[in-house]
Amino acid sequence: MTENSIIRLRNVDIFQQTHLVLSDVNLHIDKGDFVWLIGQTGSGKSSLLKVIYGDLNITTGEGYACGYDLNHIKSKDIPFLRRKLGIVFQDFQLLTDRSVEQNLQFVMRATGWTDKKLIEDKSLDVLDKVGLRTKLKKMPHELSGGEQQRVVIARALLNDPEIILADEPTGNLDPETSEGIVFLLKEISQSGTAVLVATHDYHIIRTFPSRIIKCDKGKILEDATIA
Repeated sequence: MTENSIIRLRNVDIFQQTHLVLSDVNLHIDKGDFVWLIGQTGSGKSSLLKVIYGDLNITTGEGYACGYDLNHIKSKDIPFLRRKLGIVFQDFQLLTDRSVEQNLQFVMRATGWTDKKLIEDKSLDVLDKVGLRTKLKKMPHELSGGEQQRVVIARALLNDPEIILADEPTGNLDPETSEGIVFLLKEISQSGTAVLVATHDYHIIRTFPSRIIKCDKGKILEDATIA
């Protein structure tokens, strides 16, 4: 493990219950990397992400994520691992009865923030980064899909994560909005936060060429290409 290592998996077998989903997985992601994760539905992309954020245990091989040993992580430490990971889903998962600001504050309080001024300052800081400072008081239903996804990315940045895991982040968005979201995630990676994006959208991969990892036939291809 070098000091730039965020994710390291070596010879890992990934199971869902007793079903072997991916075997002999070797993967490295370093600080500031931007990586695409591709593969057919059911090929193991989500299972791989679950291993990284501590939702699936490792029984063979060895794994490290954000300084945590995934083979021996205790359940009480998983919330601390997840504070070092920003997770972005396709379906936003914003609290619909709370404003943008309240959505962010809810997460901060849940992860141990107590100082009111620091909470306010951090909310503005992450909304600045995603270009939504003026939307602080808006409710989710008053925002477009792209704006909602930007709020989700802002939320993922609250605890200064070492990596953002984005699972189909453009799945519900039109092509132009999708490009804006990926451009934003690219910018985030350039500031030092690694970004791993699972996607089916090959157009967006061609628009923003970067390293590709492919789940295929129960294996991981570390430096894949798309036809």
